[in-house]
Amino acid sequence: MAGTDTGNGCGAQRATSTPSTRLPRVQPVYAAPALSSLLESTARTVQAVLQGRSLADLLPALEPARRPAVQALTFHVLRHLGSARQALRLLASRPPPAEVDALLTSALALLWPGSPPPYPDHTLVDQAVRAVRARAAGSAGFANAVLRRFLREREALAAQVAATPEGRWNHPAWWVRRLREDWPEAWEAVLEAAAQRPPMTLRVNARRTRGAAWVQRLAEEGRGATLLADPAFEGQAVVLDEPCPVERLPGFAQGEVSVQDAAAQRAAGLLLAPPGARALPAGARVLDACAAPGGKTAHLLERAELDLLALDSDPARLARVQQNLQRLGLAATLRAADAADPAAWWDGRPFDAILLDAPCTASGIVRRHPDVRWLRRPDDIATLAAAQARLLDALWPLLAPGGRLLYATCSVFRAEGQGTIDAFLQRLGPQAARLDPASPGHLLPLPDNQVSPGSSGAAGAADGFFYALLHKN
Repeated sequence: MAGTDTGNGCGAQRATSTPSTRLPRVQPVYAAPALSSLLESTARTVQAVLQGRSLADLLPALEPARRPAVQALTFHVLRHLGSARQALRLLASRPPPAEVDALLTSALALLWPGSPPPYPDHTLVDQAVRAVRARAAGSAGFANAVLRRFLREREALAAQVAATPEGRWNHPAWWVRRLREDWPEAWEAVLEAAAQRPPMTLRVNARRTRGAAWVQRLAEEGRGATLLADPAFEGQAVVLDEPCPVERLPGFAQGEVSVQDAAAQRAAGLLLAPPGARALPAGARVLDACAAPGGKTAHLLERAELDLLALDSDPARLARVQQNLQRLGLAATLRAADAADPAAWWDGRPFDAILLDAPCTASGIVRRHPDVRWLRRPDDIATLAAAQARLLDALWPLLAPGGRLLYATCSVFRAEGQGTIDAFLQRLGPQAARLDPASPGHLLPLPDNQVSPGSSGAAGAADGFFYALLHKN
């Protein structure tokens, strides 16, 4: 969706969704038989995710009338998928056919204890059985027996499932092990945070209005919001009390506000005017090396007059950058090219600053994109870390002496953050660069890392991110 920024470009697999993903409440419009059809669509979507397809591709292909409900149901299922899969293994003596497995797994996730159910139990069971009958008539009785047994034994089954890593944490077992190795004192809190719905955080366009004035305008329309107090955001970061479709935000169509998590909003200030360093002068030549979908590109231009080149390897994703800039009334030079191959696109003029928001596992934004945890494989971390290293090596020579490069990933894995930067600095040698002490390093998606700990707490935790600001000697 235009105006949404959750992370990076450079070809990173990224799920894209509307900002509001709360489950629909029980309403007549979703009464039988429509719910059975929604469950079929949800199961097909979940099955496609498990086969390696991103929600960024799957959700836009749904017919618009059913997309919001299917998205909400799919998000709920993916957040409880590990538990549901383990439960089905206990309830079924042998694996059912794939389409029945997907429907039963989805139904079990929606029936899982501990979260508000989107529909009454009996309605979910009845409609899930109808959906199975439509796809595999011979399995309807089996599905009915499985789901009704689950209702009878729900608490006992949940306790059994919680004894397994995937069932307890709703992440693949390898992911849980990796987090435990990387963050021995915080891994459980990180996994618990991933189960929460994220706040809807906005960036107010400083060229159009001030954050406080926009929050007041929002209040006049009956919507509550918190203005983040951290000075890094210059009073322009806002967290809504309740998520809502962007079309309902005052001034969205006119470019007054964009959706961008607080962690992602740190990039512009770090690159333009890091604490204790000179600010980039007006007209500075800046490269956004992995620009799509354009949130950070736009934020840089909202805060400063720059000669900015926005680069991305995917022309379709680069078109989204242009759409975002047009809505915000901003301009940059856009080019579809591989940032790791400067010979194909660089004109030889050095850059004063470079933003490298590198491709990564997106492990820091799984609460916002719950398909990511099921799309990733253990060897993806090493593969992406190698790609990050290639980008750093390729872009560093393009930076002018005295210039700065901000390396960022929306990952909580150390290999994609401090590990990558430590190895890069070792390759450069001690005389080539210095790490700015203002570099935040790893930001975990936890309350003690929220951007305004002195506030009322309404803002909650920001996404998981890593930032390292390097100065070229």
